[in-house]
Amino acid sequence: MKAALAALALVVLAACARAAPEKRDIHLLTSLPLLFGEQFSLETEAPPIVAHLERRFRLTAVDLPSQLPPNATLLMVQPRALPAEELVALDRWVRSGGRLLLLADPRLEWPSERPLGDPLRPPPMFPDTGLLAHWGLTLDLPDAPGPAERGGVRYISPGALIAANRQCAVTTQTVARCRLGSGRAIVVADADWLSRDLAGTAFDANAAQLDSLIDSLAR
Repeated sequence: MKAALAALALVVLAACARAAPEKRDIHLLTSLPLLFGEQFSLETEAPPIVAHLERRFRLTAVDLPSQLPPNATLLMVQPRALPAEELVALDRWVRSGGRLLLLADPRLEWPSERPLGDPLRPPPMFPDTGLLAHWGLTLDLPDAPGPAERGGVRYISPGALIAANRQCAVTTQTVARCRLGSGRAIVVADADWLSRDLAGTAFDANAAQLDSLIDSLAR
């Protein structure tokens, strides 16, 4: 009897293992305290959006684009200013088959305990040093601060993207989808929509949008 129950348990476990989809790898490069908190403590509670991502993906933090493996997927959220050689590495990585979701906020309102001028404080404006222009995109400041809903997604002081060539197509002013060489990049003119303050239907809508954007990079 015990042997039969043990065999049944093994069958059930094997079936569950087959049913559970394998998690995809997502690399994360950000100045925001998404994984470790501003004090770099593992005890800090992560924003709910991170828990949502970790249910679907294996998240790996990276500091620089040059650390990325080829043909990977990168979620880049309001990064700090990158040196020229890293911008070149990022552009080359995308054009060689990389998949990039870039949240570039021209008016970040994410709260921070760090004083103004602290180099570890997230930059209040996306530090574009020519990357977007190289792709034919312009990132403008919002007309007015405050919440804005576009396409069912609740943004906070979102900027506007303008495309100057056919490499990128802009939708709802806030999202640009670019084909660059063998790779793809999606640029979103807001990062605050990943905020820990979202709850209920607003969180569900934003989480669904994040999933949709990441999944579309793989197609």
